[in-house]
Amino acid sequence: MHTPDSSRYWLAASYPARFAAGAPPDTLDKDFIRRWVAARCDPYSEPIPDIPQDVILQAAATYIDVFEKVTGREFALPDLSVAPLERVRANLRKYFDKAA
Repeated sequence: MHTPDSSRYWLAASYPARFAAGAPPDTLDKDFIRRWVAARCDPYSEPIPDIPQDVILQAAATYIDVFEKVTGREFALPDLSVAPLERVRANLRKYFDKAA
């Protein structure tokens, strides 16, 4: 399965009009983060500045949107009372328990 990390997803409905206008396509990927960084520095030779919370939240919203479009399901937020590392371990445990 390709992800917004490994692939570029463009919205078919708006692609022809945006292409004809010379505009970039509407996307479902994290390329906006690359563009944000590139507008502020050369990431290959300069330190990357701290990425603001609103850009981080936009990335999260993008991933949630992709999940919902691909699966047709509403994204359920995790239980925030459980530490992230414990949630990751719980999600992976089912795969490793079977291998034992």
